[in-house]
Amino acid sequence: MIITRRHLFTVPYFAQSPGFCRPHARAWASQRGMDFRAFLRNGIDEQLLLTTGDPFALALVRWAHESEGTAHG
Repeated sequence: MIITRRHLFTVPYFAQSPGFCRPHARAWASQRGMDFRAFLRNGIDEQLLLTTGDPFALALVRWAHESEGTAHG
């Protein structure tokens, strides 16, 4: 599954309001060697996020599946 900017900016697990703010999302992606602009333009394959083992990446993938009504696991 491709994780998109919509998923990134609506993920409900990390703050009172849904979504990860752009500055923190950019920093997070940069720390993991991801091209943030490419992520926003094209999305990112869930496998690339899952291999990081990062709790935010895992939650983002989980949220993408929940919001799209697809099975994950």
